[in-house]
Amino acid sequence: MAELLNLRQARKAVARKESRLAGDAAAMKSGRTKAQKGREAAEAAKAKAALDGKKLGATDAP
Repeated sequence: MAELLNLRQARKAVARKESRLAGDAAAMKSGRTKAQKGREAAEAAKAKAALDGKKLGATDAP
C-alpha cells in the first residue's frame, strides 16, 4: 500500500526549499567583505580583458 501524501504540505515543503536556496545564494552574494568583492571584480575584469584580446576582427565593431 502506498503512503498517503498531503499535496498542500508537499507544495509548501517545495516552496520552503526553493526559498531557502534563493536566500542562501543571496547571502553568499552579499555576505562578502570589501576585499573579496574587489578581488572578484578584478578577476572578472582580467577575464574579460583576456577574452576581448582573443577576439578576431575589428575591436570597435558596433
